[in-house]
Amino acid sequence: MTAGVLLCAGGSTRFIDAGNKLLAPFQGRPLVAWALGHVGGAKFDEIIVVVGPIDLREVLATEVVVNNREWASGLASSLRAGVAEAERRGHDVVVVGLGDQPLVPPSAWVAVAEAESPIAVANLAGHRTPPVRLARTVWPLLPISGDVGARELIRARPELVREVACEGHYLDIDTVEDLAVWS
Repeated sequence: MTAGVLLCAGGSTRFIDAGNKLLAPFQGRPLVAWALGHVGGAKFDEIIVVVGPIDLREVLATEVVVNNREWASGLASSLRAGVAEAERRGHDVVVVGLGDQPLVPPSAWVAVAEAESPIAVANLAGHRTPPVRLARTVWPLLPISGDVGARELIRARPELVREVACEGHYLDIDTVEDLAVWS
């Protein structure tokens, strides 16, 4: 079984004086609604959304929600929380993406999920970026602390990684300026 895991627990620290970026309007909808729609369109067995300091109930529907109380310690804690929930729910694979990447279409999520390697990473317009496929066999190798996700594991164990060319764009919205340019 495969779960889509969407990480939405950041503090939006670079999105200065404009609230939380995940709820900021992007092309007529909250930014995170785009990522939620795309992961939902991939038709995974379940969708797990890891949340932190912001209340996303207005945009969440049927997803499994994991509250990462350790969100301020960095990305590793959110990744671990999502993977732990997937493990509890009996999944063998997770495909992990970010709530601030609105231009990664369902086809990219599916292509990465279908890769037959322990780790698969999307290549969007020449950039390695989430979504990332992580088989259960590599979960113990994930970082346990810090503001890093699977990228460290991908660098450390390239023999486990397959890069998958995908449609879409790698853009992630980090600043108010990013939002203005792309909206």
